Amino acid sequence: MKMNSVLIKTAGRVFFTLAFVVVSIFWGNCQTKAFLKGDTLTLSNSMIERQFLWNNGELVSLSLTELQSAKNLLQNSVQPAFLVSKKFSVQKSSFKTEQVAEDNIHYACLKAEVLLDYGNFKLKRIFRITENIPAIACENYIWIEKNSGFENANDFLQIPVKLEEINSGIKYPALKAVEFFDRTDHNNNLVKKQEVLAFRNELKLKGNLLQISSDRPEEPGMFVLKVAPCSFVQLSYPGYDFKSVQNNISVEGAGISGEKLIEGEWVMLYGSLIGVYDGTDAGFTHALHMYQNSVRKTIPERDEMIMMNTWGDRNKDASISEPFLKAELDACQKLGVSHFQVDDGWQQGLSSNSALSSGNKWDAWDKNDWKPHAERLPNGFKPIVEYARNKGIQLGLWFHPSNYNSYESWKTDADIILDLYKNYDIRYFKIDGTQLPDKMSDHRLRLLFEKVSTESGGNVVINLDATAGNRTGYHYMNSYGNIFLENRYTDWGNYYPHWTLRNLWQLSAYVPAQNFQIEFLNKWRNKDVYGEEDILAPYNIPFEYQFAITMIAQPLAWFEGTGLPQEAMEIGSVIKKYRSIQADIHSGDVYPIGEEPSGYSWTGFQSVKDEKSGYLLVFREKNKEASCLMETHIPEGKNVVLTPVLGEGKKIVSTPNSRQEIRVELPREFSYCLYEYVVEN
Repeated sequence: MKMNSVLIKTAGRVFFTLAFVVVSIFWGNCQTKAFLKGDTLTLSNSMIERQFLWNNGELVSLSLTELQSAKNLLQNSVQPAFLVSKKFSVQKSSFKTEQVAEDNIHYACLKAEVLLDYGNFKLKRIFRITENIPAIACENYIWIEKNSGFENANDFLQIPVKLEEINSGIKYPALKAVEFFDRTDHNNNLVKKQEVLAFRNELKLKGNLLQISSDRPEEPGMFVLKVAPCSFVQLSYPGYDFKSVQNNISVEGAGISGEKLIEGEWVMLYGSLIGVYDGTDAGFTHALHMYQNSVRKTIPERDEMIMMNTWGDRNKDASISEPFLKAELDACQKLGVSHFQVDDGWQQGLSSNSALSSGNKWDAWDKNDWKPHAERLPNGFKPIVEYARNKGIQLGLWFHPSNYNSYESWKTDADIILDLYKNYDIRYFKIDGTQLPDKMSDHRLRLLFEKVSTESGGNVVINLDATAGNRTGYHYMNSYGNIFLENRYTDWGNYYPHWTLRNLWQLSAYVPAQNFQIEFLNKWRNKDVYGEEDILAPYNIPFEYQFAITMIAQPLAWFEGTGLPQEAMEIGSVIKKYRSIQADIHSGDVYPIGEEPSGYSWTGFQSVKDEKSGYLLVFREKNKEASCLMETHIPEGKNVVLTPVLGEGKKIVSTPNSRQEIRVELPREFSYCLYEYVVEN
């Protein structure tokens, strides 16, 4: 297989012959295609087909077919899918394709590139087509010539920029917009849904995600994902993400308009993707997860982790020393923790969060700041690295890129991370303190992550902190590692296990749960902060139960292991057992099941590995009922055997009813069970 491109140039313009120009990629039974026939561009794999009117490269959407049902979900559009100001016309256009091979970062895909030259600026649209994924993503890039004469993007783009336009095949489709929130230091409601019927009047909806449903439940549906940060922190935000007038739907806001332009470089704008699903809510989640799981290749040995980070005890960096870190590694070994991350304070330049009043670094750092602290770690990292290696524990570090002058030192920061990887085999970096106030910051931070990821061969994992500032959210720059979701502290009384469970439960319908690091804390600390009457306070809830909340994600032991009482170490056998099946749990498609966590519900998750096997993780919160009929994704009328793996449940042999419900029992309030299930017929 090789790259194929077909260009025919005439008098400064590019045309395609009317012949059948086709590029297909085959491996095994897999097939993806991108071809131009006449004036129709077709992109497809085994599950989805999308067609555009070529229109000299200014693509106009024609059709979107869910191939399992052969149902076309669109009518022809009138306007181009990406709209440029009418003051400019295409001077030349081209189309090429490239087979992208699988590596440690990405799965194999077919990349189809449409390049438009308007003179002083160029637009590039790259469609990525991955086999067996029911969605086609589109990345948008812009190149502005040096000394272009443009003051800002308002001079040449229609503002707000329209990223996508489609005409639904349904006259008045049902729309569900899902808005997301990060800045979790300040937000504890991370998902907001708005459900409306499209009508002839204009509707403007907020959110990264739009589900578009038929008026017939048996008909397939489609969804659109805006690949951007959360709506409330997007750059040049027009106040909405989707606009609907009757059956016409557009995605708007590219994250560029009135600011100073970046000239002489390809700059990525916000992107979008369109997917199809079978018409059911479960099918929607499944299709969305399939796409999201294709964004970054999963390698269990690299990506599965139970990480301990000492910052959760609010001692900050006061304890950091070689003896302390070795003692923490001893605690990691007892608990069965696989990764140990040294947070802020290992470095010579102390931050403004340091326990020492002399620390004042935050926005501006230099290379010398990122050497091991001379007094705290006089022997450097080598003895810590060797100590961890002998215990089979991976090391990680906290790192704050210098955001001074829109990350002008991004190359230096990338090299610092790469040097720590090359010299000490440190592969896990919690990236904190990031801010994206302008397009230059957005652009350079992406370049930093790309350089680290590419030059480490994908071996460096970025833990992207989502707790404060204008950051990347849940759908943007998410191919470099996982998301450090939230800081919660017993010191301030803002850690409640059911809050953590609720946030994960809500997000897991739209983002794969294994993409998140989810915390459990030292529940014995700060009992007085909560008071005796707080029945949902962490000290009232078993430590093992609090760990179980994190099982469907990447568990984060958010405490100093040396500060735990001896009884806490009793869950070491549970954690070690969990580690042996963690990758298997995450190999399935995870759905939230039961009631929304409230502290008083029956709730949980299901990992569907295939039609006949998977896992159920069930929680009985402070609920008086000893059993519950829980709706699942196990087919009705099939005999199923649920075998307890961890927790307090008993073996269940059952047949789901017409609502796919199974009765589960747990012996006490705040108990859980992780079941492995097998469908027998």
